[in-house]
Amino acid sequence: MELILKYFKDLTEEQKNKFAQLKYLYEEWNDKINVISRKDIDSLYLHHVLHSLAIAKVIQFQPGSNVLDVGTGGGFPGIPLAILYPETNFHLVDSIGKKIKVVNEVAKALGLKNVKGEHIRVQQVKTKYDFIVSRAVTAFPAFVNMVKKNCKSENINALPNGIIYIKGGDFEDEIKPYVKKISLFNCTDFFAEHFFETKKVVHMTL
Repeated sequence: MELILKYFKDLTEEQKNKFAQLKYLYEEWNDKINVISRKDIDSLYLHHVLHSLAIAKVIQFQPGSNVLDVGTGGGFPGIPLAILYPETNFHLVDSIGKKIKVVNEVAKALGLKNVKGEHIRVQQVKTKYDFIVSRAVTAFPAFVNMVKKNCKSENINALPNGIIYIKGGDFEDEIKPYVKKISLFNCTDFFAEHFFETKKVVHMTL
């Protein structure tokens, strides 16, 4: 929890309380439904919460924005972003039903009215959103093809509408076809921890 306060100093007491509850909630649910690897649960704030919040170092979502989180798993990056942006609407989808059960139970326990978890494949989602976010669920070209139908054309945020993708390692070949539409942000520009050394946030306009 101290890790979140280190990089996000202007949280309200309500936000601090919600972030503090995440470890207990995910430990409790992980014992019932394994949504986070056993070795990762002890590093929840570094590997999942702060990792998700790298997006918040790239964009501050405006009130009323609509964000689709694809392949959310147990709720990342959607749940931490929903705590940070209570007036932005987050639709978290995953093709595995038990993961969405955890998403909805965690959101309910935290009182997150701006989160909707749904057991559905993104190919079936027809709604359009300001942004589509994800933590590297597949190769980037495949992801673009799956979600480009879901992006609104008009903008209400400072950053143009599109995809915001968190990715690690070497993926230059994956983004070559889109290089003119992409901005890359190194997570090491935001966070000092070694975990972020190869991790980037990719923003692509559609």
